Amino acid sequence: MFERLASEDFAYLTTTGRRTGRAHRIEIWFAMDRGRVYLLSGGGASADWVRNIRKDGAVRIRVGSRAVAASARIVRGATEDRRARELLDAKYMGWKPGRRLSSWARGALPVAIDLPA
Repeated sequence: MFERLASEDFAYLTTTGRRTGRAHRIEIWFAMDRGRVYLLSGGGASADWVRNIRKDGAVRIRVGSRAVAASARIVRGATEDRRARELLDAKYMGWKPGRRLSSWARGALPVAIDLPA
């Protein structure tokens, strides 16, 4: 359902505040691949939205006019980690295979949003 919206500039991610329990929404760059939305946290693991996901992975993601409840997680595997970085760097920084990833893509923490089937 989101694939046709992959060229949109931003996604809107809503997490649940780990202390307050209130909805916390951010605007963020994203890339899509095989039913997943990938994000990079420039603030790494200390970003509030990442800390919220670590406590509760239930999120809401909106791209364009489409929104859905989904499950977020920190990317762990090396292959998926590299893919997330490449997808986002290509979309926003012009990365091409054979070139070095930008410092942003190399230093950020990849997060995956697993969309419902």
